[in-house]
Amino acid sequence: MIDLLAAQPLLLLFLVAALGFPLGRIPLAGSRLGVSAVLFSGLALGALDPRLKLPDIVYLLGLVLFIYPVGLASGPSFFAAFRRKGLRDNALVACVLLASTALAVALRHILSLSNEMAAGLFAGSLTNTPALAAVLESVSRNPAADSALPVVGYSIAYPIGVLGVILAIALAQRLWNVDYAKEAEGLKEFGVTQVSLEVRTLVVTNPGALQMPITSLVQDVAGDVIFTRAETDRGVVRVGPETLVPPGHRVTLVGTVEEIERVQAVLGERAEERLDLDRSRLDYRRIFVSSREVAGRPIRELRLPHRFDAVITRVRRGDVELRPEPDMVLELGDRVRVVAPPDNMQEVSTFFGDSYKALAEIDILTFGLGMFGGMLLGMVPIPVAHGVTLRLGLAGGPLVVGLVLGAKAVTGRFVWTMPYSANLTVRQMGLVLFFAGVGTKAGYAFFETLARPSGAMLLGAGALITCATALVALWVGHRLLKIPMSLLTGMLAGLQTQPAVLSYAGEQTGNDLPNIGYATVFPTATVLKILLAQVILAGLV
Repeated sequence: MIDLLAAQPLLLLFLVAALGFPLGRIPLAGSRLGVSAVLFSGLALGALDPRLKLPDIVYLLGLVLFIYPVGLASGPSFFAAFRRKGLRDNALVACVLLASTALAVALRHILSLSNEMAAGLFAGSLTNTPALAAVLESVSRNPAADSALPVVGYSIAYPIGVLGVILAIALAQRLWNVDYAKEAEGLKEFGVTQVSLEVRTLVVTNPGALQMPITSLVQDVAGDVIFTRAETDRGVVRVGPETLVPPGHRVTLVGTVEEIERVQAVLGERAEERLDLDRSRLDYRRIFVSSREVAGRPIRELRLPHRFDAVITRVRRGDVELRPEPDMVLELGDRVRVVAPPDNMQEVSTFFGDSYKALAEIDILTFGLGMFGGMLLGMVPIPVAHGVTLRLGLAGGPLVVGLVLGAKAVTGRFVWTMPYSANLTVRQMGLVLFFAGVGTKAGYAFFETLARPSGAMLLGAGALITCATALVALWVGHRLLKIPMSLLTGMLAGLQTQPAVLSYAGEQTGNDLPNIGYATVFPTATVLKILLAQVILAGLV
């Protein structure tokens, strides 16, 4: 069997992937390794025989397939964050990473580690796959360097890189008695609530409704409530800015319970019969955004009330329900809930596309151009001291280009973004290829190193870098800069570029604030770690 796998790399690739899947579903401290477990199945198989390793093109292809879609998905949130306190947050992450680099360099001298091992240990302790890829790319240009050492260091440190940060968050929130629910109440500007949106029908009793449009009557207390339909003298109509709803008639609205209660106190009382269940005059439907004419455009530009007498009441992106705002930019794969007259519903569906099949397709032209531009950028040399040059490489170049194109979304008739489901699929496939490639490449050397007395030493060094980085980031961020823990835990996950930590943070907070913190610093952390890992490798510090 070993001879067969050595002769057939494709067989080896799919066996590594298949074995890694169940391994990644094993719970570890309340989380799972997920696709990252493919690395360890690759290490295990690679350890059986030095011939069991995949060609380099496998992990290189996997890297660009992973990192470019990440950039596309993170672009809008990354640039939007700088309108809040993104500069402060990214400066914190940069300072912590510089401190982590200094610690890694100190351990390299104390433990007499090679530059290759220290760079891999740094990337693994901070669980950054692109940084490891940049190191491997640099090592490949030096025939005298051992290309297995960075992966050995990375693999030894990686598990603690995940578990150590989770334990640090658990310790900090217990020591500081963090109340995530109370924090979320004071962070309304991020648009994150801890309750789902509710649909309610009210009976209007306020006599002022005879002289004033319903939306104007409650504008001081309505917040972001969306009025969808109302009974008028003309029957059931969509609520517009001039709609009058006489007392005794019903109106339907969508919002949080708190917002609706405020509106109800002004308008009247809760109706026994829901108006939205009557679909004879106004219908509602969930529609997929698959049209490239719609994707990348703000909702206000679509002019739905004028075109179709329609209104969007909710937007579902992935598994998250979002409240539609006039400036919200729709993405391919979004599901919008639309209220419109039944006769117009088919036109509305055609306008948005509503094609599930189209959401599984990738625009190869824009995808290929973006990847091509990213790889070219990654090849540009960045001169530093002593004649050494750094590069963004196949990890940093596609990430930077992806961020810019993801924020731009549309250029003329080119739609750069990808459907949500397709983006996740491509990223997962890229990670599988990358982890399978680097795992089998270093498996034999990994277990040889782990069996030596120096293996435990390397494990301890990786744990020290991870835990020191996490605890310093949490203490400085929360105690000195007063960053809410809900955001800070997401920022720490972004600093680690670790989805498993982000998942744990989301479970602890019970809201989406960690996602905002993650998207704010993830690109900066990734690019910095790519460059800092090369600095360690080159021995510049």
